[in-house]
This record gives sequence, structure tokens and C-alpha cells, in this order.
Amino acid sequence: MSVTGLLGTIQQIGRDSRTGGYHRPVLSAAELDLRSWFIGEAEQRGLDVDVDRNGIIWAWWGAPRTGSVVTGSHLDSVPGGGAFDGPLGVAAALEAVEVLRARGVRTDERSLAIAVFPEEEGSRFGLACLGSRLLTGKLSADRARALTDANGDTLGDVFARGGIDPAHLGRDDEALARIGCFIELHIEQGRGLIDLGHPIAVGSSILSHGRWRIRVRGQGNHAGTTRMQDRSDPVVAAAAMVGAVSALARDIDEARATVGRFEPIPGGTNVIASEVNFWLDARHPDDQVTRSLVDSIETACIEIAAAHGCAAGLTEESWSPRAEFDPTLARELLAALPGAPLLDTGAGHDAGILAEFVPSGMLFTRNPTGISHSPEEYAEDADVDASAPALADVLERALT
Repeated sequence: MSVTGLLGTIQQIGRDSRTGGYHRPVLSAAELDLRSWFIGEAEQRGLDVDVDRNGIIWAWWGAPRTGSVVTGSHLDSVPGGGAFDGPLGVAAALEAVEVLRARGVRTDERSLAIAVFPEEEGSRFGLACLGSRLLTGKLSADRARALTDANGDTLGDVFARGGIDPAHLGRDDEALARIGCFIELHIEQGRGLIDLGHPIAVGSSILSHGRWRIRVRGQGNHAGTTRMQDRSDPVVAAAAMVGAVSALARDIDEARATVGRFEPIPGGTNVIASEVNFWLDARHPDDQVTRSLVDSIETACIEIAAAHGCAAGLTEESWSPRAEFDPTLARELLAALPGAPLLDTGAGHDAGILAEFVPSGMLFTRNPTGISHSPEEYAEDADVDASAPALADVLERALT
């Protein structure tokens, strides 16, 4: 089956009828269906499948051993996400195995594995690349178990219901040692390949990025009896802060700052909120510039809150410094794909977390809309199907 054919078999799983996109939070019914789909497809190809203590699915071609070649991606999505973000890399990896077998490639000397990482998007528990952070020890097991979703369910409880014992979460040196190199194929999430006029690129780096929660506290009150001049309304203060976030980021070349989640408490139509929480995503190619931007945003929020009779505070929830992919591996990928350009990205990936611990690299498949994290994310069938032989080319070089 082609990569487009494989993706076609899951196109209705987690489809959001309101947006036309996908909603596949980690260990939701939709994501569990996708995990079952992957396991079934891997087993049909004769791969040996196991799920490790951090919920990462491994499908092995050859016996698990130290220094294996690993590829893969994720299956969860942001709310209203596109069809390719994550699943493209998984489907291409499955088809790449078929391509390699047809070429007569063997795994007698070095094994190949496909890894599917949970909660890459962070859309359920608010922490991106959670599976790879647990694997590498970048996230402590205690902190992970205590994370909660929008319903108040802890990660520990959700993982337990999904058949993953939360008591055993955490850094896994044995699994890390089995990764000789990690190569992730992903849909491009920007305009780089459109502008370069090429169907595939080799990743060079990932911009520094993080997520922060900003809490604005005011005075809850009655919407009908409280005069405008008597209000300490955190929604009004937070709205001004959102505008300041955009303005401050626009003043810095190549900076990106986004507020994509905004929650007034208690959220009644005829209630002046007592509190607002909103989440900031900030990125820049330079770690120090990202940090400086966030400091400026924090200062502005405190000043705006005070002007509205409110108080504000900022809490860091995640931070990923700029990730440079292994230059030796990048040269190997470029040698396997003559003419492919080098491309950095502002999007975070599990490959960026793993890059600190094992040689890691990425391939990007062209997205002619330049849009991602949206139903408008797209890839031409020809480029989608070409992703498997391109991935096979680099995997074959790594295996030999």
C-alpha cells in the first residue's frame, strides 16, 4: 500500500466535524484507535511490537540491540489539526520498511525500529514531546504523573487506564542505548520548501521555544450590578496583555509569540471573572532573545494588570533551547538525497529532544499551503508517496 493509501485508512479517526480538522489527544479514544492501527500495520509487516514503560510504541525489524537505526513520529494532534502532522512520518516509516525489503536490505548487523511517541503536541497535558522527555529524563516521573488535563484527570490516571503503569515512568537508559541514530520525517510546517521549490529537505535545527502560563487575578462580581468604574476585571486586563504580546514580538526580527489558549474563571456569561489564565508560546532562533522577549512580556503584563486593579504572574511550563541536529548525520542525509536543501524549523519535535542524547536528524516533506496546526495543512499525493522512498534512502545508508 502507498503512504497516501495508509493515511486514507485513518482519515476518519478523530475527525472534528466542527473544524474539519482532527482532535486526537494522547490516549483518547481516537489516539488509542491510531495506536491499535499502527500496531496492526507493523505486525502485518512482520515487525515485533512492544510498548515501553513511557508509552512509546516500538516496532522492530531485527532483534532490539544497542545502536539501532530508529525512525518514527507521533499520532496525537493539536485540536483541529491537520491530517499529516505526525501520521505522515509514521506511515512513511511503515512503507519505507517495504521499500527496503524490496531492495534486499537486511538487518542482520544493525536493526531498524519505528518509534511512535505519545503526547508530542502537548495538547492534553500541556507539555510537548512528553514521551521523549520522559525517555531521556528531561521530564521527571513525579512531575509527569502529576500533570492534569482539562477535565482534572492526572496523567498517572490516564496512563493507567491506557494500560501504562505510571509507577514505571521515567528515564530509560536501556531504550536510549538502543538508539544509534534517530531520523524523523515530518510534514513541513512553514513555507521553506515552497520558496525553495523542492519536495523534501533535511533539517538543520529547531528554534528555541517554550510555553508559559500567565495568571491574571481580579475581583469576581455581578455583571449587572457592578459599575464599570468599580471593576477589577481580569478579562479586560488579559485582553490588553494579549495585544502587548503581539506588539512586543513584532518589534524583534524572527521572533514568534502566540496566545492560543485563554480561560476565564468561572466563565459565566453574566459573571465578571475572578481570574484568567492564558498560555504564551514564544520562539526565536537565539535562546537569549527568546528569554529576553518573555521577560519583556512578563513586565508588560504586571504593569497592565496593575493599571486595571488586577495582579499578574507568569509561570514557565516548558523550555527547549535551540536544538542543532547532528552535523555528521545531516551530511549523510544530504548525501543520500542529492539536491535536498538544509532547512531549520520553528516547530518542536521529538527529534529535537533526542538530539541532546543521540545523533538525530529530520526530513521535511513539502506542504504547498505553508499552513499547519490547521485543517488547511496539505501535501500533494506525489510528495506524500515520495516520502517513503526518500526515507528509505537515508535509512538504507544508515543501516550499512
